[in-house]
Amino acid sequence: MKRSASSRQWLRRHVNDPYVQRSKKEGYRSRAAYKLLEIDDRDRILFPGAVVVDLGSAPGGWTQVAVKRAGPTGRVVAIDLLEMEAVAGARFIRADFSTAAGLAAVEEALGGSRADAVLSDMAPNISGISISDQARSMALAELARDFALAHLKPGGAFLVKVFQGAGYEEFHRSLRTGFDKVVVRKPDASRGESAELYVLARGPRAG
Repeated sequence: MKRSASSRQWLRRHVNDPYVQRSKKEGYRSRAAYKLLEIDDRDRILFPGAVVVDLGSAPGGWTQVAVKRAGPTGRVVAIDLLEMEAVAGARFIRADFSTAAGLAAVEEALGGSRADAVLSDMAPNISGISISDQARSMALAELARDFALAHLKPGGAFLVKVFQGAGYEEFHRSLRTGFDKVVVRKPDASRGESAELYVLARGPRAG
């Protein structure tokens, strides 16, 4: 099948992307790993011994970073709808986080512990209908926020990918209400033309 001009352009950009090339050289499963690495280098949300939950983990780039930075005394729980090759040092759950069963599986894996960090790089399957895609993306961010508020330790960190558009301002306000500190990050590994942002909220407030 002949590729469209847009798909050829995407493939060419992907192959030449320095973060893609670097990820292959350094053993990370996706260029997204460098987004988390850059944010963590700046904000120090991961540390030895940390309990980390990675929502929407496949293909595993963020899980790899979390395992390395939490170290052998840490605990990393990852969940995704898609299958993900095992990451040594992490427990992977193949389930839909948006369902009661998926949530219960993550809670069971935590074993009653609270998390030091909740990470969400979740994104919906893109339909091409921008209004629908944005709404579904914000719904996932809201689910991740609610989980973080319920399961983070005092002072814990919540890092979530969002897209600028409908619902973003309301979501940002909800984080300012629910957490002590909220900052927005646009790491270098995030393509400049992309509407994606990463919001880091710290210190969940009781109630």
